[in-house]
Amino acid sequence: MEFAGADVFGILRAAGLFVLVLVPLVVIHELGHFLAAKAFGIKVLEFAIGFPPRIKGLAWRRGETEYTVNWLPLGGFVRLLGEEDPSDPRSLAAAARWKRFVVLSAGVWMNALLAVVLMSVSFMVPRERSLSLAQVTSVAPGSPAAEARIVGEMPDGSPPMQGLQPGDIVLEVEGREVANVNELIYASRLHLGKTQEWVIKRGGAVLKAYVYARWHPPAGQGPTGITVGPPTVCSDVDDQGNPANCQLIYPFTERVAYPPWEAVPRGMRSLLETVQLSINEVRVRIGGGGGAATDDQPVFTGPVGIADTTSQVVSEAGWRALIELAALLSLSLAVFNFLPWPGLDGGRVLMLGIEVLRGGKRLSPEVEGLIHFAGMAALLSLVAIVTYFDIARLVT
Repeated sequence: MEFAGADVFGILRAAGLFVLVLVPLVVIHELGHFLAAKAFGIKVLEFAIGFPPRIKGLAWRRGETEYTVNWLPLGGFVRLLGEEDPSDPRSLAAAARWKRFVVLSAGVWMNALLAVVLMSVSFMVPRERSLSLAQVTSVAPGSPAAEARIVGEMPDGSPPMQGLQPGDIVLEVEGREVANVNELIYASRLHLGKTQEWVIKRGGAVLKAYVYARWHPPAGQGPTGITVGPPTVCSDVDDQGNPANCQLIYPFTERVAYPPWEAVPRGMRSLLETVQLSINEVRVRIGGGGGAATDDQPVFTGPVGIADTTSQVVSEAGWRALIELAALLSLSLAVFNFLPWPGLDGGRVLMLGIEVLRGGKRLSPEVEGLIHFAGMAALLSLVAIVTYFDIARLVT
């Protein structure tokens, strides 16, 4: 069904998946604050799923805490007694500084832990890994690949031709095995801005190639200046003289799943690498040039963009990939919430640091509350702007 040019079912599906992924992540975050506050005897006034207005009949009180379910399914919150006002002995503001730090940062650590757990689980789920290999199909003149230093010798004992050549098969990048094109791209982009050591196969010889990966290559070129594809054999040509009826030379796959003791360290490494890749991508986009991995995507995205990405991931890669996306979103929530911005957990921790620097003298509750209010208002305005551009991008 379409309405005014929009795919209503697609929108509803994306929104449903977004809620399915995001709400548990935010609830886990708030649960961290909740458990830490309870452990230190700080009074928790409310633990809420979603944002007001409340759903009638889905609110109950247990002890001194009210538990509520609300209509806006965009996360949740924990309301503590006296977050800026220390007048009550059971308020957050009246607690010792180290206790306040634990309570304020507990949500971040819960999201980080959840990210590790989810990513580790994704490595335990069986996956099909392509073994089609990655072959250089073209090399841009004057690019780092064309000027790469090649070390080793050919089967007849002669020195190899310098520079990467069409037909070279890449076996390793910086010690990481490469079994297909995607793995080559991933490994290379993980080490932008440095000369990478590749292991290549050429004419029966195994050689080493030292290839620089540029931050900002010319438009139409990647960081190294090569195009790659799986090795194929073609039995025909089309009307333009291009190869046709091509078949993979190595049409093989392997089913991969890891036991927990291997999945956990792999999950942790994958998360750290994702952070590095994200930093690299932002740096490439801010600096311009043709090196962005996905030129059609914005540098920043909001809830609408995340919902669209979630729907695309499930449509194209299935539910297993959704576990990985949830892990990355959980890690993103942890990093975002710990930014030293007023209104966020990191902003409140920053106020705690300012209090320490001032010899224990704290800002008045009114001033601190106003600072956090202004910070949150600015943040929500930024989210609204990003959301506007997300919607504009999706409808055009």
